[in-house]
Amino acid sequence: MENIFTRLQRINDGCFKLCHDALGTYLPVAGNIGIFCQSNEEFDAYTKQQEELTYPSTNPNQKYFQLREPIRIGNSSEETNALYTHLYIRKPNSSSPEAGDVDFVLSPDEYLSLKQRILSGEEIAGASIYERPGWDNVEIRNAAIDALAYVSTQEMAEKVRVKFD
Repeated sequence: MENIFTRLQRINDGCFKLCHDALGTYLPVAGNIGIFCQSNEEFDAYTKQQEELTYPSTNPNQKYFQLREPIRIGNSSEETNALYTHLYIRKPNSSSPEAGDVDFVLSPDEYLSLKQRILSGEEIAGASIYERPGWDNVEIRNAAIDALAYVSTQEMAEKVRVKFD
């Protein structure tokens, strides 16, 4: 099993590439990063590490947990440096083989413009409206990249930190 920080770096790098390939630019992160486990053993191991890295929550619907110390992932380009404040470890799900995801943010006006472009049929590499009731996100995926990027407003990115559907 991959070290948690190695896994987070890989997810971060893949998600920045997804955004750049689709939108031609790098977006700021919302602070959320998630690891998608591929086995129960991986879930148990990453959950134990999460408990050491995050504050506990009494909320049974908590999805993303606040990190005790934010995790900074740096690269050679300042545009792809990220500071993560919340971590999610997801149980195995056979329909999602990706390593994980990152939430990116746009201003409400920029997000609405992106969403309208997609809805009007403009081809944006790998971008689609994320179809889930109550959610307002754009999902970016590419089978060659082992991660998923989600784009929304900061308000939505904070809302998804707790299960609401």
